[in-house]
Amino acid sequence: MRSMLKPLRLTGVIEGISFVALLFLAMPLKYMAGIDMAVTIVGAAHGGLFTIYIALVLVVWVQRRWSFLRALVAMAVSVIPFGPFIFEKSLRREEETGVTPLTFGQ
Repeated sequence: MRSMLKPLRLTGVIEGISFVALLFLAMPLKYMAGIDMAVTIVGAAHGGLFTIYIALVLVVWVQRRWSFLRALVAMAVSVIPFGPFIFEKSLRREEETGVTPLTFGQ
């Protein structure tokens, strides 16, 4: 079975970009400039990407036999601005070495 780490990494980065765009671009446009459509469009895109990211985390959790804590951290970083970019480094290291870190910071 093909490892789903690469799709998870890619989706995490794109989801992270959409979250930052929602927070720092679309929401200011809505509340400062009255452009409601910005949140509608970016919010819908972010919601879809978030759903795909969580589904991929669940797939990788089962496929790679991640601990519950690692899967929980993978999900939690998606709701922290810039969190997916930091977690991506850990995923890249796991993909390169084939070793799943026991904790988030390793």
